[in-house]
Amino acid sequence: MALSTSLFAGVSGMSNFQSMMDVIGNNISNINTVGFKGSRVTFSDSFNKFVQAGTNPTETTGGTNSSQIGLGSKIGVIDRNWNQGTFEQTGIKTDLALQGQGMFVLKSNGQTLYSRAGNFSFDANGQLVNSQSGAIVQGKVANENGIIPPGNNLEDIKIDTSLKLPAIATSNISWGGNLQSNSALTRSETVTLNGNIDSSSLTIGGPSSTSTDTTIYNDTGIAYTFGTSYKKTADNTYDLEYTLKDSTGTSVLVDDSGAKVDSKSLSGLVFVNDPSSGNYVLDAASLAKFDGIQNKVNINNTINFNFDATSLTQNASTSILSISADGNRLPNIVNGTVTTYDSLGTSHQVSMKYTKIGDNQWAWSASVPASETNNSKAVSANGTITFQPDGTLTAGGIAPTNPTLLFSPSGGARLAQIAINFGSGFGGVTQTSSSSVMSALSQDGSPSASMTNMSIDQFGNVVGVFSNGNSKNLAQIMVSTFSNLSGLTSQGDNMYASYANSGKARVGSLGEETNTTIQSGALEASNVDLSTEFAKMIVAQRGFQANAKVITTADSLLQEITNLIR
Repeated sequence: MALSTSLFAGVSGMSNFQSMMDVIGNNISNINTVGFKGSRVTFSDSFNKFVQAGTNPTETTGGTNSSQIGLGSKIGVIDRNWNQGTFEQTGIKTDLALQGQGMFVLKSNGQTLYSRAGNFSFDANGQLVNSQSGAIVQGKVANENGIIPPGNNLEDIKIDTSLKLPAIATSNISWGGNLQSNSALTRSETVTLNGNIDSSSLTIGGPSSTSTDTTIYNDTGIAYTFGTSYKKTADNTYDLEYTLKDSTGTSVLVDDSGAKVDSKSLSGLVFVNDPSSGNYVLDAASLAKFDGIQNKVNINNTINFNFDATSLTQNASTSILSISADGNRLPNIVNGTVTTYDSLGTSHQVSMKYTKIGDNQWAWSASVPASETNNSKAVSANGTITFQPDGTLTAGGIAPTNPTLLFSPSGGARLAQIAINFGSGFGGVTQTSSSSVMSALSQDGSPSASMTNMSIDQFGNVVGVFSNGNSKNLAQIMVSTFSNLSGLTSQGDNMYASYANSGKARVGSLGEETNTTIQSGALEASNVDLSTEFAKMIVAQRGFQANAKVITTADSLLQEITNLIR
């Protein structure tokens, strides 16, 4: 009996080490398998028979230990090593590697399976699938607004690669920047008449002198032509005629009733001899007439002029006349431009102009080119903004309140209504001594666009990138975690199924919820350590040899016993 026990103990040992070699061989054969987790085998002893049972101590004798002889070994457990594998960079955006304990969830022929292998691709129907088995990756698909639904209800991840984004009409523009506080005014304020009228060149009741012109500007920097001429009505007496025309040559002067007129005049300007200079100069009453027209010349009620004629003379010499506005001051205009979009996605350039009209006060205007409107007329909105002494916008200092630019775009789009936002505090438009610079901080419109690229972030969000530069969430990959990963059973093709003792699959999103993240453009390599497997192979080989030696030795002893009968 004893020899047969050792014989079968050796056989069990050989069988176990053969199983160990099977496990080692499987590990080594999968050294390059994506997401593969190596296995190990552990042995346990088999039943033991009693040679002598132990006894308890008595008052006169001590206790004795039990004596047992083992009946060989058996396989205790074959379990997997779920340690993290290293990442192999592939550059393919649908290759995904998991960092953490989560498992990809896939559906194949109605069966839910789990995998660490992330070698995925999109099939002809736009489904994200396992490249080798066709199992469909599970997650959540975003709605048309790019919103991922809440909860953990899984569905096939399916992406429409021909997806397009509709045009979004611009409804808001936010402006920011600085307006230099010590800037000069843009509006022309003082018109100065200079030179000499040749008293002999003009005849009483005869034609007027040649008109002399200058350029003047209103609050928003729009240029107008201001002209003057003189008509002799008596000796040393003249009428001054003045005109004001826009860029098209149309008069913008109005009379006291508000009706448009081509010109206006100051009559009875009298020159008297100045003994100190020998020149004929305007008398006090005539100079007072110039003061009398102060604030009477207006352009859209935004600009006023003061006539200064103290340097105008009349002598019997050549007429040399000139006119200037504020010393030929140029307009101080701060510009900003932004591209907006109508309901059809057509772009429109909105230009913003700022001009200083007083201390801590600026005029603004927003405009769209005439070529971009359906009536071929330039459209604009205008108003004023007022600043506090610290350079921030005054509360209620924007006029009109909640300004809006309205225009009807060319091409059939609906009416554009764009709110103009100047910000607040130091987060929008400010006025300090720094240089003037203005720009649009943001605008919310965009043209229609087609999808040009796709990316998958670390939290499993599948994001579409479109030709207009916008992006949109398309889907979210979900993962499952288990209380005991070793309880999963292999189904082949790098996939596993839940089984007894694995625990129930807990579906969750990537990140804190599952303590798992994704690396796009990489694959998790096998976690098999080749050097360790070779060491185990040597142990298995020597163990097998030793157990074979036990069998041959037991056989020799049996042979000797057989020979005793000779």
